[in-house]
Amino acid sequence: MKRRIPYIILFVVLVGVEVVIALTQHGNFIRNYGGDIIVMWVLYCLVQAVLGGKNNHYIVNLCLLAFAFAVELVQLWGFADRFGIENPFLRTLIGTSFAAEDLLCYAAGTAVTCAGVFVYDRIKQD
Repeated sequence: MKRRIPYIILFVVLVGVEVVIALTQHGNFIRNYGGDIIVMWVLYCLVQAVLGGKNNHYIVNLCLLAFAFAVELVQLWGFADRFGIENPFLRTLIGTSFAAEDLLCYAAGTAVTCAGVFVYDRIKQD
């Protein structure tokens, strides 16, 4: 449990940041791109909190990147419309529009997370 606590705290803080962005930023750089970068950090913290932070951090990041790309491709396919999903929360969660820029943001978020893991590992070794 001790290894999970930092991830849980970061997860809660980052979800709070995402909510603030969603409620206060409309159609600008932070909303359109920053939120997609931060969501990768949110997912990483959630997965590490659930898994106990014991798995290879780089593999977890790459799996999350693949998941994010898959979700974006599902949006390209029009999943929510094809299956008649009308619930606003579910439509927001799944997403309804594909944007190639989102793929770049997810990659950037993953790169920042990997860089953070790399730096943390180097500090921990010293």
